Amino acid sequence: MMKKELLKEIIQHFDIKSIDSTSIIDAMRHMSFTSRDTAEASDILNRMINDKGCTVFLTLAGSTSAAGCMQVYVDMVKSNMVDAIIATGASIVDMDFFEALGFKHYKGSYYADDKDLRNNYIDRIYDTYIDEQELQVCDMTINKIASGLEPHPYSSREFIREMGKWLVKNSKKKDSLVQVCFEHNVPIFCPAFTDSSAGFGLVKHQWDNPDNHVSIDSVKDFLELTRIKMEAKTSGLFMIGGGVPKNFIQDTVICAEVLGKEVPMHKYAVQITVADPRDGSCSSSTLKEASSWGKVETVYEKMVYAEATSVVPLIASYVYHKMDWKKRKKYEWTKMLDKR
Repeated sequence: MMKKELLKEIIQHFDIKSIDSTSIIDAMRHMSFTSRDTAEASDILNRMINDKGCTVFLTLAGSTSAAGCMQVYVDMVKSNMVDAIIATGASIVDMDFFEALGFKHYKGSYYADDKDLRNNYIDRIYDTYIDEQELQVCDMTINKIASGLEPHPYSSREFIREMGKWLVKNSKKKDSLVQVCFEHNVPIFCPAFTDSSAGFGLVKHQWDNPDNHVSIDSVKDFLELTRIKMEAKTSGLFMIGGGVPKNFIQDTVICAEVLGKEVPMHKYAVQITVADPRDGSCSSSTLKEASSWGKVETVYEKMVYAEATSVVPLIASYVYHKMDWKKRKKYEWTKMLDKR
């Protein structure tokens, strides 16, 4: 099959503004299993929004941005429902920044012939396709941005801010998460930043500039994120998937203790995952288990065992249409971090 035949149906991103899930969530709270869990998670997220002094952290792992949730996260930031983001590099670079460059994700098939896809330079994310040649443009754009910066170590948050600044003048799609977070002073952290298209671009940058180059300081990321936790009166977590982003934000409580600062555990927490806790991980522990480590309180916590694209749009739409975010304080944590 020809490449143009494979890359013809574009993934459409869910718009929480135009679709009101309130009646669905209200009906689900009278049901059982995942439905009731989803309704309870919606209520906890809305509690975070209504709690004065609560900083809301969004964590992203997995491929929900490529699969149609990209606009959900953008609208959460634009609607002041999120104060900081911790994500995988792929979510931010290979998916969001990639689309900001004018590229798309496409409907594909789990049953595709992967050898045929490879011959066409098409990468598959379950039933979603991405053009590998366009990804390489993304790699080299990161290289270009890095080569235009003063050579020294940056936190991923600082580097992603430079990406957002670059997009203001160069983006093909103005509503990307990277650019919107730059414009709203919402910091994005990618603790494993090089595990993404950014990694290839930065490797090329360092290869071309062996003695004088940009590097990423993940320890600085941890310190900056912990500073937010220390400054926040209280905090809530809305976690898509688990892994490094989830563990990174939870560990800020312990990190603050190491620095001699006593901070409260995260007061609210929602995790949406399909991971199994029986192997001792659940993609970085269940929320109740995290309480034993002193990371998360268990009064307002909910594990939702569901594939994220099936419930995240419903939860975010419900909270959006409750409209409580309109009276919320805007934290703009980037301003505090940039002063240091």
